[in-house]
Amino acid sequence: MILPWILSGLGLVILLLAGDALVKGAVNLSLRFGVPALIVSLTIVAFGTSAPELLISIQAILDGVPSLALGNVVGSNTANVLLVLGLPALLATMHTSECNTRKTFRFMIIATVVFIALGVRGVYDWIAGTVLLIMMAGVLYDAFRQTRKHRRADKAARAAAAADCCDDEEVEGADPDMKMWMILAYLVAGLVGLPLGAQLLVTNATIIAQTYGVSDTVIGLTLVAVGTSLPELATTVMAALRRQADVALGNVIGSNIFNLLGIIGVASFVGPIPVDPQFLQLDFWVMLAASLLLLPFVYFRQDISRLWGVILTALYVAYVMVVLFWT
Repeated sequence: MILPWILSGLGLVILLLAGDALVKGAVNLSLRFGVPALIVSLTIVAFGTSAPELLISIQAILDGVPSLALGNVVGSNTANVLLVLGLPALLATMHTSECNTRKTFRFMIIATVVFIALGVRGVYDWIAGTVLLIMMAGVLYDAFRQTRKHRRADKAARAAAAADCCDDEEVEGADPDMKMWMILAYLVAGLVGLPLGAQLLVTNATIIAQTYGVSDTVIGLTLVAVGTSLPELATTVMAALRRQADVALGNVIGSNIFNLLGIIGVASFVGPIPVDPQFLQLDFWVMLAASLLLLPFVYFRQDISRLWGVILTALYVAYVMVVLFWT
């Protein structure tokens, strides 16, 4: 039992280093092409940090444990809001009041509601997958359209657009003169390291948990969900410490959208994903409620202070306790 603990620790270290590399690469890429860091975090960073969920969900279906795949996504989305934003806020206040994420937040809520509505059917099959992937294509098209709009704008307009979220001068670690090969190296290191670290951590942590007879659904909602959310947590911690609130909030919103639309959309074509009654009784609604908790930060310009960090983290701990001991 010693080796799984060692490998789990190694996976965590890789995740932290890869998260830092991905933030550096994404922020500097946005500076290089005149694209706001928020848009980059909603695409490259969000997709990169969601890679573990995609890999593990597909593998779970192939291994005949689809409940783990669904629990992984639902649990990860809940953890992304409560834990991934809560823990970093304990270290430093995230000035999300400076960020304009209303549009992408609306995308996330719509995606969550549609996802739950499809789940009421009792299974995520190719029909549900088609709906989810069409919506994902729409989100990607909108991000692409926004990117082209910003790239066509002149330097002054780009500076004003960037100021809607966070001033580049306040972004620590941002280097407008960074070589392109170095930016790509940071991105590759992050995108490769994140799924590698998550796979090491989750695989070995699952081995440890299974020795205690924990069910696949509970493992997916808790252990695997937290494990696959660690890339988002690592990225968000680094972003918070670097005062990059746009990357932190954009990463969470973008990852949640990709988890629901992209991961389950793709995974449902690998095999049908039946919906355990527990999801309809508790977990779907906790995920939706957690998503709605972002309202004060998105619409009322609230910062995620240390007090909010305590509240969000405590809510997640309470949810895990309910899953472990009362379901």
